[in-house]
Amino acid sequence: MKDKIEKGDIVLINKIGKYHNQVGEVSGVDYNIFFVKIVIVKLGNQEENFEEKDLQLQSKKPSIEEVVTSIDKILEQVEQITNLPTKEKVELPNRLKYLKLDIPKLDQQLIQKNFDVIDKIFTVTREADSSANFWQEIDSNLEKISWWIRTSL
Repeated sequence: MKDKIEKGDIVLINKIGKYHNQVGEVSGVDYNIFFVKIVIVKLGNQEENFEEKDLQLQSKKPSIEEVVTSIDKILEQVEQITNLPTKEKVELPNRLKYLKLDIPKLDQQLIQKNFDVIDKIFTVTREADSSANFWQEIDSNLEKISWWIRTSL
């Protein structure tokens, strides 16, 4: 991957030393006095600075289009959940549709509020029936949405 490294991306550290071959999330980008790109990488609960040349891009943070696609995929899976209570059967698809509309507006509070409600409904529903095979699809898409929210707003 030859894409430029940005906040929210997942990178592998190639630099020989303490952090060699560790994977982290980019929490920021800066430049030193020689205009060399310095990438701040979150490793667990600490942050370290690396030159871009010492990093290898593992995965790009999701784009808005990918997040909207993930919401659509979750909406398709919601129809398969048979044990949803009546209130949640209406609220969950509505919240997902609101989230889909809110994302292009980049309204952090609204997006976070809707996502938290959606996540809570899924958590309660999963406790009632975690064996269904659609959970893997839902979880991977929820993770993608959560990643975008965490790194883009």
